[in-house]
Amino acid sequence: MTDFAYDLVAFDMDGVLVDYVSSWAWVHRHFQVDNSEALGLFKAGKIDEMEFIRRDIALWRTVKPDVGIRDVMDALKDVPMIDGIQETVAALRYNGIKAVIVSGGIDLVAQRIALGFGFDDYAANTLLTHADGRLTGEGHLNVDLGDKGVALRGFMQKYGVEADRVASIGNSFVDVKMFQNSRLSIAFNPIDDEVRRAADVVLEGRNISHVLEPILAEPQS
Repeated sequence: MTDFAYDLVAFDMDGVLVDYVSSWAWVHRHFQVDNSEALGLFKAGKIDEMEFIRRDIALWRTVKPDVGIRDVMDALKDVPMIDGIQETVAALRYNGIKAVIVSGGIDLVAQRIALGFGFDDYAANTLLTHADGRLTGEGHLNVDLGDKGVALRGFMQKYGVEADRVASIGNSFVDVKMFQNSRLSIAFNPIDDEVRRAADVVLEGRNISHVLEPILAEPQS
């Protein structure tokens, strides 16, 4: 084991660990609904993230009015994962580097990935339910897509890590604020020019273990 330059690596989930545009979009695919209208309004700044979540859930209700958390879990059970997650997290932890997930995706998926692959922690957004498991139509924002740096700084404080000891990995413009709180930023299979421009390293591939090279290449100074 070698002392490396980083103590904490933060991973976006959707499009990075989840091999699909997003966990939300996977549920839309399951219910065969289209959220492009709400997505456009969100990107234009005409609705906030909470309203975006409400509209997504409302779409599911058009198909199943009493949609519950179990329905969402069933929809997500086959969401595809990128190759190499186990290898990547194991290598980081072997070298004393904490691995966390910071995502605006659904926390049901983030929890499964974190527990299944050995991540140290995760933050993602929660679907609120009634006592019987039916969705209330509301969500809880644990990660604000407007500034994912807030959630990352929470992990930095929790684990006592300064920004110059942090690496972060994302694929879209919403990850730029996370990059701004990191010494090393990696755009993995980027989907827009903004994240490409903001990244120190741009990687394309079908295996997340490609991020290990830039992370582990730099020994502790």
